[in-house]
Amino acid sequence: MIKVTKLGKLLEPTNNSFEIKAVLNPGIYQEGNTVHMLYRAVDAEGVSSLGYVKFDGPDKVVERWNQPFMAPKKRYESKGIEDPRIMKIGDTIYATYVVHDGKNAVSAFSSGPDMLHLNREFIISPKIPYKEAGKIFAYSKLKDDYYFFQAFYQNYSGKNILIWHKDVMFFPEKINGNYFMLQRILPDVQVVEFEDFSQLKEKYFWIHYLLDDFQKNVVLEGEHGFENRHVGGGCPPIKTELGWLLIYHGTEESNSGRVYHAGAALLDLENPRKLIARLPYPLFSPTEDYEITGDVNNVVFPTGTAQFGEDLYIYYGCADRIIGLAKVSLKELLDELMRNKA
Repeated sequence: MIKVTKLGKLLEPTNNSFEIKAVLNPGIYQEGNTVHMLYRAVDAEGVSSLGYVKFDGPDKVVERWNQPFMAPKKRYESKGIEDPRIMKIGDTIYATYVVHDGKNAVSAFSSGPDMLHLNREFIISPKIPYKEAGKIFAYSKLKDDYYFFQAFYQNYSGKNILIWHKDVMFFPEKINGNYFMLQRILPDVQVVEFEDFSQLKEKYFWIHYLLDDFQKNVVLEGEHGFENRHVGGGCPPIKTELGWLLIYHGTEESNSGRVYHAGAALLDLENPRKLIARLPYPLFSPTEDYEITGDVNNVVFPTGTAQFGEDLYIYYGCADRIIGLAKVSLKELLDELMRNKA
């Protein structure tokens, strides 16, 4: 099994009102030796905004803002901005995140020329209620688990709730002339291909996507015990000579509660719908006290990476309360993946 070294707690809540309850699930952008982090910060009422930290190297804090980098101001984000991921495509920085209005959890993004000049863009989720999606799931002949989550969220938030759409992240370059992104419509991880970002706000695009061989776009399903409830996105795809490296999360369900683990997989460089390899066991799991006990127990939730030397540093949320850091040899991880080809 691959060796992952946990480096301990990286960030904890402060007395600043916007992050007094929790800090978690950070997005990472690396510029040489500098690491920029946007993280989910939770106030006493449970409303999330994004905080900002700059590191020298993987873990030396040189700047941390005492106010939000981005706070809710639009109606669709009135109850929170959550779980950012950061990517650079060409000369543009993109930050994707979940926005919550108290009922619907959908994805949106910001973009700009650099980390400190990001402008809000628009929602990039299918604005389709689950009650309509059920008919689409039937047409696409999807497995029963899709109907389970349809019923689960309709019971949770009402019949008009939109498809729960999270873990959106873009591939860091075009592939065969088009953009690609990962997303999670429960219970699987899917790939989306598009020509222009404006397509992602069109209902017709999403209906066509869901109807037109939706199954072929499913790239990860829960296959192992540590991901028997669902799988979801983690860190943005990392380009390697062997394929696109994905660090994702898998959720295990039992009568004693859920456990969130980190997993690893490899996708084909030219066709990211094609799974090359996948670890049959967790890359790492909740084992430390700060991962086991928190606002949500038994959670490691990887959302960003940085590379220093031969090591890949993985930034992750711990029990939905603090941010932790782990590292793994990139070469050893790729070698282990190639011993577990799909």
